[in-house]
Amino acid sequence: MFFAQYYLDCLSQAAYMIADETTGRAVVVDPRRDVSEYLADAEAHGFTVEGVINTHFHADFLAGHLELAARTGAWIGYGRRAEAEYPIRKLADGERISLGDVTLEIMETPGHTPESISVLVYEHADDAVPYGVLTGDALFIGDVGRPDLLASLGVTADELGKMLYDSVQNKLMSLPDEVRVFPAHGAGSACGKNLSTERQSTIGQQRATNYACAPMSEEDFVAIVTEGQPSAPGYFVYDAVLNRKEHELFDPAAVAPPLSAADFLARRGAGAVVVDTRDPLEFAAGHLRGSVNVPADGRFAEQAGTVVTPDQDILVVAPQDREEEIVTRLARIGFDRVVGYLREPEGAFVTVPEEMEHASRLTVADLRQALNGTEPPTVVDVRNPSERQEGHIPGSVNIPLAELPGRLSEIPADRPVVVHCAGGHRSSIAASLLRHHGHGDVSDLLGGYGAWLAAEQPVQV
Repeated sequence: MFFAQYYLDCLSQAAYMIADETTGRAVVVDPRRDVSEYLADAEAHGFTVEGVINTHFHADFLAGHLELAARTGAWIGYGRRAEAEYPIRKLADGERISLGDVTLEIMETPGHTPESISVLVYEHADDAVPYGVLTGDALFIGDVGRPDLLASLGVTADELGKMLYDSVQNKLMSLPDEVRVFPAHGAGSACGKNLSTERQSTIGQQRATNYACAPMSEEDFVAIVTEGQPSAPGYFVYDAVLNRKEHELFDPAAVAPPLSAADFLARRGAGAVVVDTRDPLEFAAGHLRGSVNVPADGRFAEQAGTVVTPDQDILVVAPQDREEEIVTRLARIGFDRVVGYLREPEGAFVTVPEEMEHASRLTVADLRQALNGTEPPTVVDVRNPSERQEGHIPGSVNIPLAELPGRLSEIPADRPVVVHCAGGHRSSIAASLLRHHGHGDVSDLLGGYGAWLAAEQPVQV
C-alpha cells in the first residue's frame, strides 16, 4: 500500500492519496484545487488516479475534484446524501472500493454536514482491523467538526449535532484502538475550536484524550461541541455552495498581469480592492491609500476571504516574486478575480507620492496615554471570544476579525479607534479594513494584547 498525506499549513488542510502498488490504482481524498503535487506523485510511482473522494462539501477551501477529474478521467465520489451539478458517484455506508488488495470502505459520519463520510483504509482486503480512517471533518485530533456552520444549508446545528453524536460516539468510537486517525484539518482551522497540531493519531488516543469522545449523553454532547466556536470567515458559505457547482477550473499557467502604477490606480478607481500582502511593518511605513493589509506570511487565504468578498476584482501588492503564490492561494478559496499586481511596488510607490499614506501603530505607552486623555479612543479587540476570556483591556469592545466586515457600523466613525489582537497581525488587517471603509483616525497596537500584558497594564477578566 502507498499512503501519503499532503498538508497545507496556511489552511491547516490535509489531503490523501491511497494506492495499491501492485495494480497502480489510486484514489485521492479531499484534494485542494492546485493538484500538480498529487499528479506528480502519481506519475513518479506509476499510479493511475481513478477516483477522487470528498468527505463532504468543504467550506474553507475550494476542492480540486473537478481539476483532478479533468486531468485523469477519475470519478468523483461523495456520501449518498450529496447533490451536485456535476456527475458524482454516491457512496453508500459500508460500500467497498477495491484498488487491488488495498481496499477502502465508506462509513457515513454525518454531523459536520449531512453528507459527511469517513473512509476506512485496509492494507489488505481481508484484514480484520483497518490500517486507518480518514475522518474528514467528523473527528479531528483533539476535537470534532463543528455542527453549526451555515454551510449545511437548511439543517439546524441541533439536528447536525445529534447526527455528529451518533457518528462519533457510536460509529468512530466503535473502531479498535489501534486504528490510525487521519483528519482533514489541524490546528488553526475554523472548522473546530480545539484542533491539535498533530497530524495523525489513533482511535485509542482520541478515546482517552478528546473531550468530545468521552462517554456522555446526546444532550451534553450537542451543548459542549457547539459552545465557544470561533466565528466562521465570510467566504465559508460561498465555498460550500461553489463546491457543489460546475465551475471554472484552476489554471496554474494563467498568471495575473503586472501593471504599471498608472494602470494599477486606474483599476483601483474602477472599483478593484487593493490587497497588500506585505508585512504589517512594511505596510505601515507606506502603502497605497485604501489598501487592505493581509500579510502573506500567515493564514493569508482565510484572512483574505474574511475581509474581501468573492465578487470583487482584486489588485495585489506582494513581496517581490511572490505574486504567483498569492494568486494560487486566493484561487484555493475560489477567489479568481485577480486582475493584476504591482511589480516592484517600492519603486512604483515613489512615482505616486500623492497616493501614499502611512498606518498609525501605537505602543502600549501611547495607548495608555490616549486612554487617559480628554478624547479616549474606542479600543476594538479583534480576537476570538475564547482568547478574550483569558483577559482583555478594560473598556474594549470585542468584534472578532471574522465578524468585523458585517459589524463596521458598530464602530464610531467620529472618534479615534485603536485595534488590537494577540500579537499585531490580525489588528493590522482590521485597522486597514476600517480605513478602507472610511474611518479616518485608526491605529493598531504594536505587539497586541501580549505587549499590554508584558507591560503589566490593567486587565479585566
